Amino acid sequence: MSKELWQMLGLYLLAVNGAAFVMMGADKRRASRGRWRIPEKGLFLFPVLGGALGGVLGMKAFRHKIRRRKFRWGFGLLLLLQAAGLVLLAWRQIG
Repeated sequence: MSKELWQMLGLYLLAVNGAAFVMMGADKRRASRGRWRIPEKGLFLFPVLGGALGGVLGMKAFRHKIRRRKFRWGFGLLLLLQAAGLVLLAWRQIG
């Protein structure tokens, strides 16, 4: 993979993880104010698209959805799979 593709991948991951983090914070704020909430499917959208780290960090930073097994295990599993995919890509690049 070329340097430009790695840079594009990095920017994509930064954006999708940032979006996941912000969505967790926004939903927590809405929950504490008794307002309309982001559906759980919506909260999983960005982590599924590569933003699991942002979702996990958002859960911890905002203490949101930390008791829900679906989120703890789901985001954790997605993060593990995404990290393994990045390691595999980097390993194939080196080898």
